[in-house]
Amino acid sequence: MTTTAQSEASLPLDMIIFGGMGDLAMRKLLPALYMAHLHGNLPPATRILSTGRQEFDRAAYLAFIEEHSRSFISAANFAEEAWRGFLQLLEYVRVDVQQEGLAALAKVSRPGAERVFYLATAPSLFTTICDKLAEAGLVDRNARVVLEKPLGRDLASAVEINEAVGKHFAESQIYRIDHYLGKETVQNLMVLRFGNSILEPLWRAPNITSVQITVAEEVGVGSRAGFYDSAGAMRDMVQNHLLQLLCIVAMEPPASLAPDAVRDEKLKVLRSLRRFSLASIARDTVRGQYVRGVSGNQEVQGYLEERNVPAGSSTETFVALRTYVDTWRWSKVPFYLRTGKRMQRRSSKIVIEFANPPFPLFPENPAGVANRLVIELQPEEAIKLQIMAKQPGSGMQMQQVALNLDLQSAFSQRRAEAYERLLIDVVRGRLTHFMRRDELEAAWEWAEPIINGWGTLAEKPNAYAAGTWGPPESFALLARDGFSWVE
Repeated sequence: MTTTAQSEASLPLDMIIFGGMGDLAMRKLLPALYMAHLHGNLPPATRILSTGRQEFDRAAYLAFIEEHSRSFISAANFAEEAWRGFLQLLEYVRVDVQQEGLAALAKVSRPGAERVFYLATAPSLFTTICDKLAEAGLVDRNARVVLEKPLGRDLASAVEINEAVGKHFAESQIYRIDHYLGKETVQNLMVLRFGNSILEPLWRAPNITSVQITVAEEVGVGSRAGFYDSAGAMRDMVQNHLLQLLCIVAMEPPASLAPDAVRDEKLKVLRSLRRFSLASIARDTVRGQYVRGVSGNQEVQGYLEERNVPAGSSTETFVALRTYVDTWRWSKVPFYLRTGKRMQRRSSKIVIEFANPPFPLFPENPAGVANRLVIELQPEEAIKLQIMAKQPGSGMQMQQVALNLDLQSAFSQRRAEAYERLLIDVVRGRLTHFMRRDELEAAWEWAEPIINGWGTLAEKPNAYAAGTWGPPESFALLARDGFSWVE
């Protein structure tokens, strides 16, 4: 592999998007690459080659981009001249990877170019694409491949994909993308933890009594119903996004910010996660499925009424669970994870709940009101420290107040979107915010028994009305430990 400096200085870049006419490319990838182009973060000799099965010439392809991708760039970031310059980087190559080789792609790819292959396709095509890239002579030491989630639907399929891709690409050339790791606030969590000496001594049991991680979505499954029904919330969100957030919260300080130093510590967390038995699955996990309700001030249909959802489907659209990281730092501290579709509002947050003072000096105050550190990831990006303060007036009545750091207003610099930041990392050869193979497989080793256990228990998901915070059983999960979800 060339170094980043050598790559940026001397090699042209061919960014090749498989699935280049798909929804992900239109909504996320091309707008992110436009923003990277606008701000000068792409090498000067860059080309973006989109592949698809449609019989498009370049003019038809650019017209498709204008219609389906341009609207995902905000007006504040759109510049007509920059957009026209960006379109000059784009080319279209008709490819049907299931029916033919990649000779057409090899013909237009520049010899000696640094090639980034972005596989924005179904995971079932990853093996075929990588095999045919190798057959066409397009894989060399300067090549990189980006694998979009989901990477398998269980451990066996994840191992199979990793083996197939690993036949042609070294591990240092493989970028397993999780867009949550590109979010500014998620990356800021590393700085919050390891760049502030005031927090590190407290970041452990018994000072911390619980950790909550919530990723709530207001939208339903929409056009993804066909895929979603075969995956469910556990595969779609918990096994990747929520576990990655848990790893950053729970990991030990890495020796450096080198990619493998950081990923080594995340792997230790995944291997320390307590495994579930059938009894603990029944006790400590909650599955839900939304039914008709009110969301965004309008009535919306339930999951079983969505288009392309099979009648009687038992796929979960909500998961809540309690787990533990069995290490000295986190001994007996419960980690509560929650995610769902059609919840009351879009909200992603991490809540660190600290222990109450050991002696109740102010007995007139309600018990159980703790200090909390609330890290909001979306839609706001903020860090809030909830502490106790005296209410004005006579007496010593306390009230919870928040020290609030609004990250969006605290910094004047533009905040890049997750995909833009991660694509720039790929171009520059930065692996820190991408999953390593052993991380992915360790996550599946933990998640797969839960999925299998649900199958054995054969219980239907608990119903919850669209526009709420999930089924009542998820609140009971915390209540029996003396906690409640922080909304």
